[in-house]
Formats: sequence, C-alpha cells, structure tokens
Amino acid sequence: MTKNIDNNKLFIACCLALTVTSMTFAIRAGILGQLSQDFALSDMQLGWVNAMAFLGFPIATMFGGLLYNFIGAKKLVIIAFVGHILGLFLTMSADGFWTLLISSFCIGFANGAVEAGCNPLIAEMYHKNKTTMLNRFHVWFPGGIVIGALISKAMTDVGFGWQAQIAVMLLPTIAYGYLVLSQKFPDNKNVDTSTAHNVKALFSPLFMFMAFCMTLTATSELGTQQWIERILGASGASPMLIMAMITGVMAVGRFFAGPVVRKFNPAGVLLYSAIVTTIGIYSMSLATGSMVYVSALLFALGVTYFWPTMIGFIAENIPQSGALGMSMLGGAGMFAVSMWNPVIGSWIDQARQQALTVNNSPELAELAAGQATLANLSLFPLVLVFAFAGLVIYMRKTQQLREAALES
Repeated sequence: MTKNIDNNKLFIACCLALTVTSMTFAIRAGILGQLSQDFALSDMQLGWVNAMAFLGFPIATMFGGLLYNFIGAKKLVIIAFVGHILGLFLTMSADGFWTLLISSFCIGFANGAVEAGCNPLIAEMYHKNKTTMLNRFHVWFPGGIVIGALISKAMTDVGFGWQAQIAVMLLPTIAYGYLVLSQKFPDNKNVDTSTAHNVKALFSPLFMFMAFCMTLTATSELGTQQWIERILGASGASPMLIMAMITGVMAVGRFFAGPVVRKFNPAGVLLYSAIVTTIGIYSMSLATGSMVYVSALLFALGVTYFWPTMIGFIAENIPQSGALGMSMLGGAGMFAVSMWNPVIGSWIDQARQQALTVNNSPELAELAAGQATLANLSLFPLVLVFAFAGLVIYMRKTQQLREAALES
C-alpha cells in the first residue's frame, strides 16, 4: 500500500466507481425491451425490477452514512466493489423476474455504497471547494450514462444480447477495485465525525425540507431517464441517442459548474434547474420526431445541476450532518425513485390500454402512453419551482441577518 495519500488517484477511483454506477443505469434502461421480451414481463414488472436497483441504493446510503465514522470511506467503497461484481454476475445468470429483482438490488446496494463512501471522501479531500468538486465528481454520472447508452445502442444494433452488455461493465469495476485496494485513504479531519451531531442535524427544518425536495429532483431526473426507452421509443427519435445527448450535456455542465455556482449560489442554481426541467419534460410530452431532441436538450440543461448541487448545499449549509447528511439526502432521492418506478410503469400500461380503446394502432398507443407519462412526470419539477423559490428567499434573508449580526 502506498505511504502517501494521492488525492488524484483517489478521485479517479471515485469517478470510475460512479461511472460503473451510471453505466448500470444506462444499460439497464437500454435492455428493458429485451428483458420484457425474453421473460414476458409487463411494464409494471419492469418497474419493480428498476425499483429494486433504486431501493438498494438508499439502504446502502443509510447504513453507509451511519457507519462512515466508524469504518471509513475505503471499506465502504470496497463493499461497493464486491456488490457490483456480485450483482453483475447474478444479472448475467438471471432466469426470470425474481432473479432479476435480486441482482438489481445487489447492484443498487453497490451504487449506494459508492455514494456513501465517495461523497464525504471528496468533501474531506477538497474541503475548501466542496460544491465545485462534488459537481466534477458527479460529471461521471452523466458521463457514464453516455458511455453506457452508446455501448448499449451499438451492441444492440449489431445483435449482442443483454447479457453481453452487462458483462462490459466488469472492466471499469475491476479498474476501480484495484485503485481502491492499492491506495491509502485520508483521515476524517474535515467532516463532522460525531454521529450524535450528524443525527441531530437531520431533524433540522432545513435538512428535512431539502430531503423532501431531493425526492422530487431525483424522480424528475432519474425517473424520466430510466424509462426513456419505453416512453420515447415510438416518438420518431432514438431513445438511447437522446440519453447520450442528455447526459453529455450534463457532464459538460457539471465539469464547469464552479463559475455557475459562484455566480448564482446553490439555491439560485436549483431554482433555475427546476424551471428549465419543467419546460423540458412537458415539451417532450408534446414533441415528436426531431423536436424531441430539442425538448430533451432543455431537459438536460435543467437537470444538470440537481443532484450534486443538492449534496453540495447540505455539505456547505448543514455541515453538522457530516457524511450521514450527504448519504441520507442521496438515499431519500433514490428511495423516492424506487417507489415511483412501479407507478411510472403502471402509467405506461394504463395509458397504452386507454389509447388502444380509441385507436387500434399499437404504434400510436405507445406514443400516447409515452406522452401521457411525460406529462405526469412534469408535475415533479413544477412543484420544485415553488419550493426552490421559497428557498432562495429564505437563504437571502438568512444571509442578510448574518451580515447585520457581523456589523453590529
């Protein structure tokens, strides 16, 4: 093991681990049609398969956040590595609905362990620049989705089955596992390591408000993207190319997040994100053909800063919550997505059936189902517009009170 702590290698290891997390998300979205056909699954059953991946995440972040002060980041990321290896092999050998549920849960648990270990690790290593570096770390969520979406599309186009697409993810998994095992990790000097303080901070009104908002930001972003193949498949555009475009825009935006966050502050960035996301999702519910790409671009510009800015907001404004706060916030978002996934699947099933009663064309029914589902999803960021407008006002008043106290 190296004697010196190499922040750059640790950051690369974290980024690779997050890339695997996002590749599981993208490739699972790309193979939903194949899984439906091979195992005769309804969209609601596919929703439960998706839900297990998102449910495993908050369970891992909950326990990971509670244990972080005792076991540290390294052991959490090693747990993620083992979970990814196990989940990927179980998925490749799945023979039906129940084995897909179990394997998806394992992968979701590994994904949550990545967040539980890496977010506070990066806040520790870059404690003077938390929000900017967390945004740069989270570049690799959309970055990995771009990689996964393009791989899935290319492999599907040339006839590779879903098992081969899952197997591809073993390569970056092994790479980040090697880096984690070979590096020394820093001590927790710049993160509040009092679990009692951490837990107390979770019950502050501001944290609970942000946790509620996280359930909506995560569902707006991930609920829409996870179902993109099903809701845009009949729109006349390529769903996986749209996903690659969306996440490519997100990756670039997060890499250059520093100036944006400094200019508008985190609360202002979140309000902007909610407004543009609402416009983007609703316009997708009306668009067909090439206009879908324009609407998807708006959606991408909206959701780019949601997740990392929410985490950064907590790290900067409620530092007493420590690693537990960051983990629980991410867990709240993923838990919400897990609960909404079967609902989204049922929306698709119901809208399809209603469309078929009006018009017997399966293609038109799929288009109508996708558009109706997107219209429903646009309500999530619409609520956030009002919530984050209130947050902006609250943070301005808080800042004014602090400045007045310093002057007196």
